[in-house]
Amino acid sequence: MGKLSVAAKITHVPTMLLSEKPGKLQGCRQSAIDGHKEIARRAREAGVDTVIVLDTHWLVNAGHHINANANFKGVYTSHEFPHFIQNLEYEYQGNPALGDAIAKIAVEKGVHMLSHQVETLDLEYGTLVPMRYMNEDKTFKVVSIAAWCTVHSLEESRLIGEAIREAIEASDNNVMLLASGSMSHQIWENHLYAANNGTFTISREFHRQVDLRVLDLWKAGETKTFLAMLPEYAKFCCGEGGMHDTAMLFAALGWDKYEGKAEILTEYFPSSGTGQTNVIFPVE
Repeated sequence: MGKLSVAAKITHVPTMLLSEKPGKLQGCRQSAIDGHKEIARRAREAGVDTVIVLDTHWLVNAGHHINANANFKGVYTSHEFPHFIQNLEYEYQGNPALGDAIAKIAVEKGVHMLSHQVETLDLEYGTLVPMRYMNEDKTFKVVSIAAWCTVHSLEESRLIGEAIREAIEASDNNVMLLASGSMSHQIWENHLYAANNGTFTISREFHRQVDLRVLDLWKAGETKTFLAMLPEYAKFCCGEGGMHDTAMLFAALGWDKYEGKAEILTEYFPSSGTGQTNVIFPVE
């Protein structure tokens, strides 16, 4: 019987890569990198063999989709931020059986979901950035699930989260589940970015205050309260990808029955107007 051992909501800001390089941004995201490495350490300690990434940089306009290739290899440059992420080499092993099982169970629950083994289907940076820091030794198999869902309901994502947990438990895998996306996600308007030191500031104080309240709810284990506000939080604070990653994560954890108290591994920080953190949720 398979097991979900580690679950987390994580940042994937591109400045993490710039933080590695000499220059004015060197070291600026070390706390975020350290948070990724700590999550990976715990996953290895727990015997994890597969990582499922709920990727809010994989945009889908019809259906729900899983990249379940057997192998991933390529060189990635971001279309969104080519000045931040360019020529990023990657190579990981996949887990097609688990990806297919998730899609099958989701379909049985009434969700239109497809699992793909297409060699030219690349990974997005919502998966590649965390894998750079969490999977340097290529220990973990990778499954990537689209979580930038433009015409989809949070209810569908809840069902997918349930399917993820059921597929894991029916497998022989030990899994880490990562919701890869920000909290609030209102990027600075271009003409205001430089004047507001946009790389290191939040674009809306309202969003920062709501983000901090959400973190308090997570730390207190007040999941029911958070889920009651999730649709409005995603809408009014411009949640990345509609916060479908977060809905899937909490559904896999048990939805409104989940009472675990989150641990903040990376203190909340603003980036390009958005709210970011690394948070781990104990699996019950």
